[in-house]
Order: sequence, then C-alpha cells, then structure tokens
Amino acid sequence: MVTLSSAHAALPPGQRIYAVGDVHGCAARLLAIHRAIAADLAERPVAEALLIHMGDYIDRGPDSAEVIAMLLRGPAVPGARVINLMGNHEDLLLGALADSASETKARNWLDNGGPATLRSWGVPLAGGPLEWARRIPPEHQAFLRGLALRHSAGGYLFVHAGVRPNVPLDAQSTEDLLWIREPFLSFAGDFGAVVVHGHTPIPEPVVRPNRVGIDTGAVMGGRLTCAVFEADQVGFISL
Repeated sequence: MVTLSSAHAALPPGQRIYAVGDVHGCAARLLAIHRAIAADLAERPVAEALLIHMGDYIDRGPDSAEVIAMLLRGPAVPGARVINLMGNHEDLLLGALADSASETKARNWLDNGGPATLRSWGVPLAGGPLEWARRIPPEHQAFLRGLALRHSAGGYLFVHAGVRPNVPLDAQSTEDLLWIREPFLSFAGDFGAVVVHGHTPIPEPVVRPNRVGIDTGAVMGGRLTCAVFEADQVGFISL
C-alpha cells in the first residue's frame, strides 16, 4: 500500500492521480510501475483515477520503441484514464524529423541519446533524418506529435520540466515547459499551482511547497518513480 503524507495542494474528492516520471527507454521498469499502480488501484478503488506519463519516453535506454508501443496499446492500468505529456527528448526527435536539412537539430538529438532509440526501431544511424522518418513506424511518429504539453487538476499543474517564475501559467512558453531548469528549480515563491515535473534527475522525489520533482534517474542507475496524489496528500511508488 502507498504511504501518503500531507501535500501542499489538493485534488477534488474522489480523484486520484498517478504521475510517472521520465522512462527513457526502460520498458521493464515502466511495466513494473504499471503493475504496482494497478495493484494499488485494486486495493484502494477510487471514483476517478488518472495516469499521467510525464514525458521522456525515449533515448538513452534500450527499449524506446517498446515503451511507445506499450503506451499505444493502452489502457496501461485498467480503470485509469491516461494522459501522455511531451518531454524535451521527444521535442528533440520531432525537431530533427521536421527539419531534415538541419544538421544541428539531428546532431543535438543524437548527442542526447538518440542512437539507442534508433537501434530500438532497427533504424540505421547513417541514414539521416529523411531515412529515419521513413523507417520509424508512422503510428509512433503520430503518437509523439500528439503528446500534450500540460495538464491541470485541482491545485496542481503537471508538466515535463517546469515553468518560468513570475510568468502566468497560461502564458508559459513551450520551450520552458519542456526544457527549463533554472530559475525554476531554485525559486521559492508561488507559481500559481504546485508544479509536478520530471526532467531534472534527483536521487529521491522532492516535495517543496511550490513543486514536486519525480525524475529519479531510471536510466542512470536510479529508479522509476510514480507520485500518487489524492485529496490533500501525496505518496510515491519507486521501482
């Protein structure tokens, strides 16, 4: 059973959110987290369960293609609605595919774990973006293009990376939602909601009055973490 403690925001009665941090091609860990979520939901039923994947499904780990296939097969957890957010690594790949003439965009993706992702699809590195786009399954590309940037619920905002301080939440740029670290991480003020995010690897989940960080470095020798939010409480599953 998940151990819950007091949180700094709340969800409406009858709602529970499971938010899963950065997967980075670790399909076995994602499957284990889904099974743990399903067990928790079976043990503690709730009227409305939502599963949010926080982005960065691809790169660095060995099973990016399988992770996307798992998310496409859905529902990942019986009885839970699913929202899949975009991460900066999906943004990098889509940028390379969209602008096949840009060597810089292709190199940026490759320098950030792209080769492992191409191998998972059986796509040769040497082909370049035009060949990558031809060989990556169309349904996988459509999935990546259709990812959401954000989700709001109760007193929480769920985004991949964070938000820029002192900018209204509805005016945040796509770049900041996907990429920001500072000044977001060190800001101690009010963002307008408690921001739940991944993107920045940490040894353990971080709970602060204005944010909750859940990227615990699954592909870097750490664990894959799921934060569990309900009422005015929060808990964690880390595997």
